[in-house]
Amino acid sequence: MRIIRFHHGGQSHYGVLEGERVSVLTGDIFADWRVTSTHYDLAEVTLLVPVQPPSILCIGKNYKAHIEEFKSKPPAAPILFIKAANSLHDPGAPAPLPAPELTTQIDYEAELAVVIGRPARNVPEEKALDYVFGYTCANDVTARDWQAQDGQWARGKSLDGFCPIGPWIETELDPADLRIEGRLNGAVMQSSRTSMLIFSVPYLISYLSRGMTLLPGTVLLTGTPSGVGFARTPPVFLCHGDVYEVDIEGIGVLTNSFFLPGKD
Repeated sequence: MRIIRFHHGGQSHYGVLEGERVSVLTGDIFADWRVTSTHYDLAEVTLLVPVQPPSILCIGKNYKAHIEEFKSKPPAAPILFIKAANSLHDPGAPAPLPAPELTTQIDYEAELAVVIGRPARNVPEEKALDYVFGYTCANDVTARDWQAQDGQWARGKSLDGFCPIGPWIETELDPADLRIEGRLNGAVMQSSRTSMLIFSVPYLISYLSRGMTLLPGTVLLTGTPSGVGFARTPPVFLCHGDVYEVDIEGIGVLTNSFFLPGKD
């Protein structure tokens, strides 16, 4: 089942997407909800970030090839950082780039995102997927110079528009071995499979839930494959007019263009 969040007629709703038809949902999608008799064509609605998360938890250096391009060593445990809520950005919506005097080193990161469906605390790894509501695509956009300057990652990953998510949540999916691809202006930049994750989705949920309650709606970004822009020769950073696509098997494609406000 595909769950979307969308805007129509001046209001936002949750819905179930079947083909090109959207059925409006009522109630709490993480508890008690039902499908109403109200329907729209997908072309009639504007897609929004498919969930409003209480937290955006992110894992760094979780693909071996990405660690190698980072010229780093595999971590002994998951590296956790957090993106701020203001970084959320709707699928399909143009995303603003920061002013050049702030940073010009804006990088893309295609990632599988996990949406938690019920409170998870001290969850054993073998039961971790029981706490998942579904999966979606994310682009963990990063200001590489800020990341290097700060020595920690939260600020450089939390600028406005730095976390596009969508286009919907797929609830019926096995995350163990999915193709994940990132494309810049149609050219493949990142390509891997989630089976290459160092720390799997069940392990991450179990690990993070040790003493930290993962609330319903929490979004977990699981890490990005190799091929990011800063590691290329010469480096490739997002510029005005660029389009980046995150394509994950079984989910779909998250597409966002990037623009510099005030530039024609």
